[in-house]
Amino acid sequence: MSMTRYIFITGGVVSSLGKGIASAALASLLQARGFTVRLRKLDPYLNVDPGTMSPRQHGEVYVTDDGAETDLDLGHYERFTGVSARQSDNITTGRIYSTIIEKERRGDYLGATIQVIPHVTNEIKDFVLSDAGENVDFVLCEIGGTVGDIEGLPFFEAIRQLGQELGSERSCFIHLTLLPYIPAAGEMKTKPTQHSVKELRSIGIQPQVLLCRCDRPIPETEKAKIASFCNVRPSSVIEARDVGHIYDVPAAYHQEGLDDEVLWHFRMEGTPQPDLSRWERIAHTVHNPDGEVCIGLVGKYVDVPDAYKSVSEALVHGGLANNVRVRVQMIDSEAFDDDTAPLDILEGVNGIILPGGFGERGARGKMRAARFARERKIPCFGICYGMQLAVVEAARHLAGIDSATTSEFGPADDPVVGLMSEWTKGNERVTRDQTADMGGTMRLGAYPARLKAGSKVAEIYGSLNISERHRHRYEVNANFIGPLEDNGVIFSGMSPDGKLPEIIELSDHPWFIGVQYHPELKSRPFEPHPLFASFIGAALTQSRLV
Repeated sequence: MSMTRYIFITGGVVSSLGKGIASAALASLLQARGFTVRLRKLDPYLNVDPGTMSPRQHGEVYVTDDGAETDLDLGHYERFTGVSARQSDNITTGRIYSTIIEKERRGDYLGATIQVIPHVTNEIKDFVLSDAGENVDFVLCEIGGTVGDIEGLPFFEAIRQLGQELGSERSCFIHLTLLPYIPAAGEMKTKPTQHSVKELRSIGIQPQVLLCRCDRPIPETEKAKIASFCNVRPSSVIEARDVGHIYDVPAAYHQEGLDDEVLWHFRMEGTPQPDLSRWERIAHTVHNPDGEVCIGLVGKYVDVPDAYKSVSEALVHGGLANNVRVRVQMIDSEAFDDDTAPLDILEGVNGIILPGGFGERGARGKMRAARFARERKIPCFGICYGMQLAVVEAARHLAGIDSATTSEFGPADDPVVGLMSEWTKGNERVTRDQTADMGGTMRLGAYPARLKAGSKVAEIYGSLNISERHRHRYEVNANFIGPLEDNGVIFSGMSPDGKLPEIIELSDHPWFIGVQYHPELKSRPFEPHPLFASFIGAALTQSRLV
């Protein structure tokens, strides 16, 4: 049985340096050398999970097969390694404290005074060490936030203790910092990195590897200075220079020696060099495409790119499958809420994607975009809420149900979309009580669906049985299937019991598909999701017609 080793990735100087991509890239390099990996994210914020957080605050919510609402970094982990994340791979301060308070109320602590040390730190350590998986060689744990943040202190103390308990043969600390270049001085500055490492060492953690973000090469003299002041080997100061595309990161980090340094620390220097051929193929396609398509992403959080991170990445993967570059044009759906607002901006796109979301704001704009795509025969892909609004639009303007709407907007006479409890009782597919707290009313995780033989989606998937990840409260009302199908809307995917619509497509359209689930969550650069590959293929065809 293998001995699992733990790599802890921390960040300093400023936030948003890319710890998630760095963790994912290192994991992919270890994989490429024949090792098995798991990745985990420790988030210091007090929310129990990101499920109720605004996309403006936190970006997208990533959902795992087993129904966990998690940090978007888990999406990077899955895309770079192909290892499916689980509920046990993301923890927050809120969940830690919630668990501890439940135990205290039950009397599990036998009357002890509950304190940060040892109770909170023990809970964090138990999480890190739990459920690693059989024969996993490396578990990489990313600690959210920046060293020095007050809310992160229990996590840093917990991993400090783990470093002592596991010993250097089973633990390694990597610290990601920033080397800013000051144009007026003409110098790259190492002092922020020195201070960040000093802060880390003051709480008892000596990093073994420094991953230094920069926009230009680090002079050897500066590497030597950093190594001296931060108490690491010069070869452990790794240049993490900006690259052209995130899928260039693994090869760039290997070239700078990141994986070699980690394996040297663990006394595993004799392992084979990584096979990076698949990353090289992806990089070649990214930088040498055969053409370009423009996809209009119509949403209400377009000023926050991370809100649609997985969708954007899945579109890139669809481009990889077709050897083209995908240019995503972010289009604010709120700008179309007014019926008099022109839709000129949609004239120049080769495909329209309507991503998920919640609430009435911007919804009318999405419906107008769906109608534009339907009438102009532009490839259109509706995801979750985007699919629901496309169905409402079709009910109004194809089936003639003028009052068709979603009950998400309020009480409705014709709820083409609504909570399942509004028209079905006791359906076991609702995983939690509809009257539960706001974080507990979702249909989450992987569910199966059965596709209609001969449909476009059955052809795209090459199968009649699929499993996809869901995250929503509302469903398309199956009572409206009849009038919609009479007007060209094909319900080409249903839940196995035949009660819940999963997929719609239009019969008289080159490519118009809406899905209730989130296919973007299962797309990988090495395995583009078939719907995204097909959608970009249709957009490519459209671009050649213009």
